[in-house]
Amino acid sequence: MHLYISPAGQIRCIYGEAISLQELGTISIQRASHVEPDASGNWLADLSPLDGPVLGPFAFRSEALAAEITWLEQHLT
Repeated sequence: MHLYISPAGQIRCIYGEAISLQELGTISIQRASHVEPDASGNWLADLSPLDGPVLGPFAFRSEALAAEITWLEQHLT
C-alpha cells in the first residue's frame, strides 16, 4: 500500500486493508473511479471522478482493476 503525503500533511492512497487508516487520523474515503461492465459484457474503468479517462474495454474485470490501479498510481501524486 502506497501512501502519498502532501507538504501540508494530507495523505492520499488507494484504499486497502494493509494498514488501519484510522490510525493516521480523521479519514475521508471517496471513489476515484468506477469499474463496471458495458452493454457487451466487457469491463471499463471510468476515472472521470478524477477528471481521468475511461480505460478499456477489457475482457475481464481483473484486467480493468489492474489498469485502474496502474493509472491511479501514476496520477495520484
